[in-house]
Amino acid sequence: MPRYNRVDQRIIDELRAIVGEGGVVTDHEKMEVYAHDETSEAHYFRMPEVVMKPSDARQVSEILKLANREMVPVTPRGSGTGLSAGCVPMYGGIVMSMERMNRVLEIDTQNLFMVVEPAVTTGEVQRRAREVGLLYAGDPCSAESSQIGGNVAENAGGNKAIKYGTTSRYVHGLEVVLPDGEIMTVGGKCVKDVSGYDLVKLFVGSEGTLGVITKIWLKLLPLPKFSVSLLAPFSRMQDAIDVVPKIMTGSGVVPTSIEFMDSLSIQAAAEYLNASLPHGDAGAYIIIEIEANTQEQVEAEYEAVGKLLQDNGALEVYVADNIATSRRIWQARKCVAEALRLVSPVYCMEDITVPPSEIPGLIAEISEIAERYGVMIPCFGHAGDGNIHATLLKKDMADEAWERCKEQVLAEVYDATYRRGGNLSGEHGIGAKRLDHFEQFYDPVALRVTRSIKATLDPNFILNPGKVVRPA
Repeated sequence: MPRYNRVDQRIIDELRAIVGEGGVVTDHEKMEVYAHDETSEAHYFRMPEVVMKPSDARQVSEILKLANREMVPVTPRGSGTGLSAGCVPMYGGIVMSMERMNRVLEIDTQNLFMVVEPAVTTGEVQRRAREVGLLYAGDPCSAESSQIGGNVAENAGGNKAIKYGTTSRYVHGLEVVLPDGEIMTVGGKCVKDVSGYDLVKLFVGSEGTLGVITKIWLKLLPLPKFSVSLLAPFSRMQDAIDVVPKIMTGSGVVPTSIEFMDSLSIQAAAEYLNASLPHGDAGAYIIIEIEANTQEQVEAEYEAVGKLLQDNGALEVYVADNIATSRRIWQARKCVAEALRLVSPVYCMEDITVPPSEIPGLIAEISEIAERYGVMIPCFGHAGDGNIHATLLKKDMADEAWERCKEQVLAEVYDATYRRGGNLSGEHGIGAKRLDHFEQFYDPVALRVTRSIKATLDPNFILNPGKVVRPA
């Protein structure tokens, strides 16, 4: 493993000369917010030795050059909304917060592109696109707080991935500062580009381990004119999950979203919102969004899907055809993660993903695992693309017992996931949290290739060490 050096006063003085007095944080109390993300376990809390706030790619470059010279680790950070300890400084050193790089640089309505800096929130990207009649299709539940640079680094998925795909589909160009401080621009506004290896996609989803993203070219789409949301409660979770493949194959409709919540998630959301939800005692919710460019088309499609839901056991089908009622339907789904934190401040939210047809069997197996271990594992997530957020809650359990139980449960959940052709993470990333299991389950040849890419771009293992690839 590399021998990292401490950040002493001499290094701090040099860093201050790069970014100015206001761009350096050394006060312990002010640095605490940079010591964690939304992962709840205490052992993923690591204090940085200094926090840097660069304003441009040149400053990022100078910081990384200094870090390589002094053998000091650097952890890039967005807004800290991640769930894999991906922006936690596991080896101390420098946290590089991108919060000052928050400008929308260009909206090109002729070529349908937006060029942004990494700290622009995803919600702001969506709003600025809508203002000119366009759509940015990325839609994580944390859109109002997550930053677009973090979305790119994690290849965020979100609610609309079933129709529009994940973040990578919309990233056509990047300005990246490499671990040695070199600044590289790849891609841009060309829709087609096979000039050499696809280096854009190499950095999308690399979790800040291969370079620091400082500018992003995002592809926009025409904004659909009409949308409708459907809420379908079911008596049993299994009935709700069983209907998802039928929607995909039997309705002739490609929904924008198919989301699900189990009974524990519904109850937690109702308590969090202090609201009475439709059929609040239901075993599960299925939430569907349909978009089209004509009123007639959207009506025909939601009627087809609604009938299929009713024919397959839905207690009722609620239709929201305006912004206010649609927002009420989605409010419950989008608050689930925060709601479960109130139920149990210590939790383990997983991000497993399987082929969509495998969801019913996997949900049943997770339920059996929870019953066998006597724990609560509420499940919610993106039914249409196979991404399940199974969330193990620490309730009435001593710390040692929790850690032991958590590891046993995760081992069984991960094994069930891989037996069904799945993977550890659909959108939250490996980070530090899943590193051990990633090494266990990932194809060994692919793991060797991954390590070789990291070692080539970052031979000193300066950049975000302890994430995805263990320091050599």
